[in-house]
Amino acid sequence: MSQSANVPNGNGNGNGNGAPPATGEQPAAAPLLLNIQYTKDLSFEVPGAPQIFATVREQPRIDMQLDVQARPIQEGQNVFEVALVIRAEAKVQETVCFIAELTYCGIFTLNVDPQLVEPVLLVECPRLLFPFARNILAEVTRDGGFPPVMLNPIDFVQLWQSRGGKLPEAAMMGTA
Repeated sequence: MSQSANVPNGNGNGNGNGAPPATGEQPAAAPLLLNIQYTKDLSFEVPGAPQIFATVREQPRIDMQLDVQARPIQEGQNVFEVALVIRAEAKVQETVCFIAELTYCGIFTLNVDPQLVEPVLLVECPRLLFPFARNILAEVTRDGGFPPVMLNPIDFVQLWQSRGGKLPEAAMMGTA
């Protein structure tokens, strides 16, 4: 979903009714539009419940895995599903306290140069989704009887670069 409003720009190009100027110019499309975001999959398990709550006396060690996935919704279009896939497993020694798995997605429309599609999908889109996924994970672990898991901020640029992603030379010169 998106909201839009016609606002007079005060430069005399408008016709007073909010319609675009009659010069034939089209308003520029936003380079990135988040159409909708949603929880695609959520799982929370406490394999040792209820005994785990009576026997664990120390803070569990939490192993986190995060992946970013992107796929086109329809071939030949500029609409993509971007998914943050997060898995958190908490253990005390070798005893599993809980396992949380979350796939949090957004549907994005991109209006960018084709060579910038990959970095936008794998860096900017997950950056927009991350706060919401972080909140869901914190709430589900708290509601599961454990202290909330608060994910540290993720450097999506570094994650993308570690997978071999590189910006095109022209794009890097334009940012200097």
